[in-house]
Amino acid sequence: MPEPSPATANYSRQKIVLIILSLAIGGFGIGTGEFAIMGLMPNVALDFGITEPQVGHLISAYALGVVVGAPVLAIFGAQLFRKHLLIALMAFYALGNFASAMAGSYETLMVSRFVAGLPHGAYFGVAALVAASLVPLNQRAKAVSFIMMGLALALLFGNPLATLLGQHLEWRYAFGFVAVIAAITTVLVFVFLPLNRDEVRHSSLSELRAFNSPKIWYPLAIGAVGFAGMFCVFSYLAPTLLNVTQVEPIWIPVALFVFGLGGFVGNILGGWLFDRFQFRSVGMILLWAAVVLALFPLAAGSLWSILIACFVVALMVAMGPALQTHLMDVAHGAQTLAAASHHAAFNLANAIGPWLGGMAISAGMGWQVTGYVGSATAVAGLIVFFVAQKQLSGERAPSARS
Repeated sequence: MPEPSPATANYSRQKIVLIILSLAIGGFGIGTGEFAIMGLMPNVALDFGITEPQVGHLISAYALGVVVGAPVLAIFGAQLFRKHLLIALMAFYALGNFASAMAGSYETLMVSRFVAGLPHGAYFGVAALVAASLVPLNQRAKAVSFIMMGLALALLFGNPLATLLGQHLEWRYAFGFVAVIAAITTVLVFVFLPLNRDEVRHSSLSELRAFNSPKIWYPLAIGAVGFAGMFCVFSYLAPTLLNVTQVEPIWIPVALFVFGLGGFVGNILGGWLFDRFQFRSVGMILLWAAVVLALFPLAAGSLWSILIACFVVALMVAMGPALQTHLMDVAHGAQTLAAASHHAAFNLANAIGPWLGGMAISAGMGWQVTGYVGSATAVAGLIVFFVAQKQLSGERAPSARS
């Protein structure tokens, strides 16, 4: 994590709050843009005359955009001042979502979602580094958590709001809403974030060299595989509610709100668990995920049980701050690339989950099969965790003997 520079040390408390709030608004916009289509899956399918699993491919297209864009833009943006890079990323995000709102065909929307996903990971990575550089050393994790809180609030409020917009007006208004938030963030960052010419910048090659470490790749693999289960369930939650639980469409925003509430609690819980149990907390979260995801199909038949299931499945968000903090501890010399790649890994999970779930649904296994698929990916992530834990234990043993 970056240490506060002499330039940022002179910022007033009000100035720091305005900067972090501006960055968090961007996180809220990105989170809303990522998850909005999940609540509008039936609307998009009806408009283009396609199936819900085909709409799931749009989710995967966005996620793959994050996977590609996070490391590439982090590498090519390493030479830019962070203020300039953040402005460029959010302007790019606004354009990508505006293009999504104006898409005239399924294929055009597919391309637009991929393009919109490109700046996602790099923005969160750079925003986290900026937030950490604004405060004393013992307050950095808290500052970073405020940036991530924008993503949690997107689950809690942004996604249900976008779903209501899409249901009562048209699904395109949801992406227009996101484009406006991104444009506002661009202006806020320009106004409130000073240009710090003293900030430490690493070359692209030095970040790439430091990034080539199993200590970094293992947690990224855990996020990419183990977190796929939550996205598998979340992506097909709307059609599951309509076709399995058999409720009215008005309950979809309610379920999304409950899911967001679970994500909000999970975001706080993940930091607490890591502070208490360190890397072992990741294994605990994966074990919890494997169990609750396996129980999800049993809960899908009743409105109240599926709402409870939405909350407990969304607690998996706890894995985000836990893995992010672990990466901060091990990614020496590659913090920008690792921070961006953390979000790339989670969006790879966002691509894998809907893809696997879509295949199982298309094979005739029913909408609720997403819970079983998700449980399997959580178990796979748990296996990767045990391999990583064994390596960490092996590295500590020699130092303990010496």
